[in-house]
Amino acid sequence: MAYFTLNKASLTHNYRFLQKLFNKEGMTWAPVLKLLCGHEKYLEFVLSLGDEQVCDARLSNLKTIKKLKPNVETIYIKPPAKRSIKNIVKYADVSFNTEYTTIKWLSEEAKRQNKTHRVIIMIELGDLREGIMGDHLMDFYEKVFQLPNIKVAGIGTNLNCLSGVMPSKDKLIQLCLYEQLIEAKFNRKIEGVTGGSSVMVPLLIKGIVPEGINHFRVGETLFFGTDLFENNTIEGMKDDVFTLHSEIIEITEKPSVPYGKLDKNPSGEVFEIDETKFTEIQKRAILDIGLLDISKVDFLKPINTSLNFVGASSDMLIIDITNANRAYKVGDIISFRTDYMGALRVMNSEYIGKRLI
Repeated sequence: MAYFTLNKASLTHNYRFLQKLFNKEGMTWAPVLKLLCGHEKYLEFVLSLGDEQVCDARLSNLKTIKKLKPNVETIYIKPPAKRSIKNIVKYADVSFNTEYTTIKWLSEEAKRQNKTHRVIIMIELGDLREGIMGDHLMDFYEKVFQLPNIKVAGIGTNLNCLSGVMPSKDKLIQLCLYEQLIEAKFNRKIEGVTGGSSVMVPLLIKGIVPEGINHFRVGETLFFGTDLFENNTIEGMKDDVFTLHSEIIEITEKPSVPYGKLDKNPSGEVFEIDETKFTEIQKRAILDIGLLDISKVDFLKPINTSLNFVGASSDMLIIDITNANRAYKVGDIISFRTDYMGALRVMNSEYIGKRLI
């Protein structure tokens, strides 16, 4: 069985790196843990690293988090669906919201549960995912302010998650101005201005985040050390938190191109014949992992860079080891790095084992 490992030392290093960065800037942050898909051992370890808030976009994951650490503050980071209102109030201390009707439902449910539910109002700044338009904010806030059992914990925005719009100093200043307008009009302090996700970390390192931004939600950079502006690893962070491991189940020398009448394979692909390679022999390794396990292979990067992908079927992955810089045999393990979306697919697969190392 293929398995996925979480390196405790590397994750601890990244967590402390971010903690030091945010402490230095006088800001707070919350790890985004949806990548872990509610895996208890992984969650338990991350929760042991600190007592801050944590974020997730799945109620089942928040339920697990509350079971493991009842006192941690949980944030539900997408607008709630009506059918989930009861459990939002039960398992999320804070939720992101953009609809007055939804907050009214939260208010009614919070009253039933004898709680005060905190909301963060998300504002649209150009990426065109969730968020109310800025010119509606004052009327929106005034209505929400009157609801019982609801407290506005802050305002926020989300960038680079749908349309690829990158954060900038100007956009963040705009968010801070909305905070100032609300405070001036309603004479109420806005606790938090949550400026964004991992894409914001490089701006913070460069010192160009406006003073009014005081909160961040960080997932990808925590787990991968990613600089989303430069598409590389932030200096001083680790990119080896996660590794996928798969076993070789066959090694054979075969022609490098298929022979016989060709049609679409089960994935709908048609193999293109390169006639110059008809006589070429390739040494191939078949691994015990396939599309059923991970859905795609284009996010996988062999740690041994002398290996090349050939293709994948539902249950098997084929690797060209002709020019490998070491001798492989059946039973050996080949390991891969993944990107964020790849790790999400692997974590969501029940066919991949999960281990802490």
